[in-house]
Amino acid sequence: MKRLYSILILAFFFLQSVAVTRFEEETLNYKVMFKWGLVQKQAGRATLKLKSSPDAFVATLYARSESWADHFYSLRDTLISTMSKTDMLPSRYERIAHEGGRYARDIITINRAGNVFTGESVRYRRKKNDSHTTKSQITLSAEGPTVDLLSVFYYLRAIDFGRIKPGYTKTINIFSGKRKEYLKIKYHGIDVLELDGKKYQTYRISFTFTADGSKKSSDDIDTWIWTNSSHIPLKLEGKLKVGRIRCLYTGNV
Repeated sequence: MKRLYSILILAFFFLQSVAVTRFEEETLNYKVMFKWGLVQKQAGRATLKLKSSPDAFVATLYARSESWADHFYSLRDTLISTMSKTDMLPSRYERIAHEGGRYARDIITINRAGNVFTGESVRYRRKKNDSHTTKSQITLSAEGPTVDLLSVFYYLRAIDFGRIKPGYTKTINIFSGKRKEYLKIKYHGIDVLELDGKKYQTYRISFTFTADGSKKSSDDIDTWIWTNSSHIPLKLEGKLKVGRIRCLYTGNV
């Protein structure tokens, strides 16, 4: 579940395409649904806010589990990404997580020199029912455009999918707190999505995360992006060990 929140989340990259979305300050809301057979229940909710400064965008994702789900796995996550206004690539990423009684905080400062991206990651961890917090540091490196688990959401929305043929795939780098992963994106074409009684024309995309170049680090995620000029992700869906989790757009402010 936490991976799906982080990705809200979702999503991404076709460099040769032309950006079509001009971002403004916004607030997007989502509900997180758990589905297992005939059972379908809201397990959580998320709010994604975008603020503008003179030379950067700052995105903040707040995610939490519902009270009934807290009995099984309590989750309170905050993700913050500072992105360049020119290409939506991040310069700083922070994740603060309270999950299942455990505490985690990652801060990644990202620098780039030409085509090389370097991330200095500081990681804090505290186990359940423990008062001691550990600290560690790691340096991450990648060649080529590199995003984090939140800026990828905006980089995706800035792509002109109308110029991309179905079946197109692309792999880019993504920094999590402890490692560099690879994000493979596949564009499947136009799909009609029915959501809360309304029908939307969407771009359907799937995502695969791998570590060490080939080992899958999480299950695939399917994403439906609204074809209008906002390019808002309307639905994300992924597989759990039991059932499936769906993040559904409920509106913006």
